[in-house]
Amino acid sequence: MLYNYLYPLADQFGALNVFRYLTFRTGGAVMTALIISFLLGPALIDLLRARQSGGQPIRSDGPASHLITKAGTPTMGGVMILLALSISTLLWADLTNGFVWIALGVTIAYGMIGFVDDYRKVIRRDSKGLPGKIRLTLEALVAIAAVLWIIELLPDALSTTLAVPFFKNVLINLHWGFILLAIVVMVGASNAVNLTDGLDGLAIVPVMIVAGVFTMIAYLVGNTVFSNYLQLHHVPGAGELSVFCGALVGAGLGFLWFNAPPAKVFMGDTGSLALGGAVGAVSVITKHELVLAIVGGLFVLETVSVIVQVLSFKLTGKRVFRMAPLHHHFEQKGWAESTIVIRFWIIASILALIGLSTLKLR
Repeated sequence: MLYNYLYPLADQFGALNVFRYLTFRTGGAVMTALIISFLLGPALIDLLRARQSGGQPIRSDGPASHLITKAGTPTMGGVMILLALSISTLLWADLTNGFVWIALGVTIAYGMIGFVDDYRKVIRRDSKGLPGKIRLTLEALVAIAAVLWIIELLPDALSTTLAVPFFKNVLINLHWGFILLAIVVMVGASNAVNLTDGLDGLAIVPVMIVAGVFTMIAYLVGNTVFSNYLQLHHVPGAGELSVFCGALVGAGLGFLWFNAPPAKVFMGDTGSLALGGAVGAVSVITKHELVLAIVGGLFVLETVSVIVQVLSFKLTGKRVFRMAPLHHHFEQKGWAESTIVIRFWIIASILALIGLSTLKLR
């Protein structure tokens, strides 16, 4: 909004020329989202605590310690993230850019699905929330609408293709199979973040790390000079997503202030589904779906641990892990919560560096 209204006045007021720079607007988006989170956080947490008697329901089959340490903590803190992210993006991004609206639309839509899920948990005191089949169906429908719009906006040479990391000229044309891939990426990323969100601060920092990486990726693939130099597939207009990702980083930082151990609020499915959907949508637009699997490898590990646990138990009657997702396995082994969280942050940082290396190693 600021770009659309103020940049046209740059000829009259030279100082407004700074709004043409993505780096300036991305920095502005980070700080705006952070400030909004700080301002809204205390009041929102008080409101959630007042409306949620008993806070988020704790899984009876989860770690026993959670019944003591997590009980009474309000959920739906993802509302704070969504408000900060949305307001900041609308203020600093070019609102004539379709990619911005796609990313923001997927984020808000998944956030609304998560909100319904959280609402059922809080009101009905049922830790299962929205039935899984209904939730996945709604997420898939949103993903279908998003990918059809993405295909329309992408250049014809990229519209239905999959780029392969480490290879500069490899583009696999999936044709209509690209729609299925995009659905898997968006829905998969959304639920992977949801599975990871089980300890204070565990999910939000890796999400910020992934968003930070895609801030750079979006900027590079959207810039003709840099994309040619790095031999990346140029996606006109994708650079504007760096503002969106920057706002996501700022909103995440603000939320972490209140979610740091011991958490005053949980993001709930409202936040986790939205955040996963956001990075999934950005990866599809920037043609870096496979890089998301590397950078967000921590989320992949958590998801795989659940899949392996379920399959092993159904096929053999035995469990591979003491408890799934993976972070609960280490809890059951006696690791302190802070130890698990910090070590998982370290893993996420290492995977981010590996993902960034794909930009140059081609």
